[in-house]
Amino acid sequence: MLRLFSRQKNQVLSLSATRHLFSTTTAAASSNLYSKYSFVPPPSLKPQSPSSTQSPPKKQPKPRYRPPSSLDRTGEKPLQSKLPFDFRFSYTESSTDVRPIGLREPKYSPFGPGKLDRVWTGVCAPAVDPKVGSPEDEKTVEEKRRVARERIQGEPLTNAERKALVERCQRHKTKRQVNLGRDGLTHNMLNDIHNNWKHSEAVRIKCMGVPTVDMKNVCTQLEDKTFGKIIHRHGGLLVLYRGRNYHPKKRPVIPLMLWKPHEPVYPRLIKTTIDGLSIEETKEMRKRGLAVPALTKLAKNGYYGSLVPMVRDAFLTEELVRIDCKGLQKSDYKKIGCKLRDLVPCILVTFDKEQIVVWRGQNYKPSEDGFFLTEREPFDHSGNDLDDHEVENQNGEGITGNSDYYSGDSD
Repeated sequence: MLRLFSRQKNQVLSLSATRHLFSTTTAAASSNLYSKYSFVPPPSLKPQSPSSTQSPPKKQPKPRYRPPSSLDRTGEKPLQSKLPFDFRFSYTESSTDVRPIGLREPKYSPFGPGKLDRVWTGVCAPAVDPKVGSPEDEKTVEEKRRVARERIQGEPLTNAERKALVERCQRHKTKRQVNLGRDGLTHNMLNDIHNNWKHSEAVRIKCMGVPTVDMKNVCTQLEDKTFGKIIHRHGGLLVLYRGRNYHPKKRPVIPLMLWKPHEPVYPRLIKTTIDGLSIEETKEMRKRGLAVPALTKLAKNGYYGSLVPMVRDAFLTEELVRIDCKGLQKSDYKKIGCKLRDLVPCILVTFDKEQIVVWRGQNYKPSEDGFFLTEREPFDHSGNDLDDHEVENQNGEGITGNSDYYSGDSD
């Protein structure tokens, strides 16, 4: 037993001596490496005491909301625009002849507080101050608008030039397009049209929804407010030309509306009793109108350019006409009914059950002076046909001189 114990003791002593020798050699080697390469560990590897750790920076609180009316605009001059017409939210869906009976909000300018040198009346920002202006000033503004348009347009396009521009605006040639929807020609859309005119001489405009009931008004307002000229129309598809003397760097200053103003309050479209009828006769007519077969069904965001001629033709044989408007918004088919009342003309009976019911009246006479655009309007000039054919025969190239041009896009 003593021999076994002494052997184990000797082995333990030898192992401890070996471990001590190995630790001293590794320490010496590590010290030599540190002195040779002078390695400095990064701060992330150094042990840090809890007291030396820095707290993360505190997040700054957000400033409190301040309404636009409280912002300080001292030193900033309001924007001046020399466009000779009144600024409205929509130029096709608002009329200067109909006067509102009230406003739904205070007269806050949608251009921003103090950003425009025109007064906002709640409906428009007139070019002539209504408190100072006179009818002569309005005539002067109209004359300025006519002179500016003639100066920008210059000489009219020849048939070959017009067809070349229309061909460039086709869907298979370019994707540039301005969409005109239920709000019609809005003020900010003028800026979009001028932005497209930077890159091309003509821009394609697709009209959909309520404004297409009166395409003549849409074309008139587009030419009047942009100083351009429509050189092609097929259904709701228009091509608007900027003019020969148009320069993108000299484009007019168009201030943008920052929000959509609330529509003012107008008189009721549907009265309790129809003029010339009693209450019982009015109720009976509304029941009969809802039972009449529908003349047509309107699709959402469709093209309604042929609606007014259809109603006029139906009034030749029928007393009441019903138009199915299921799926449309209430504001949309109310606007359509208002347009039918003025364009046909007719008397609105009811808007119940998403239907438009109109009555032709007691002493109905077909309208003779009503002019409506056809589905496809030719824009060729007969005086330029001979010149175009001569140019094409001399050069041996160009577009064939067909007077009836098809766009290829019926949508």
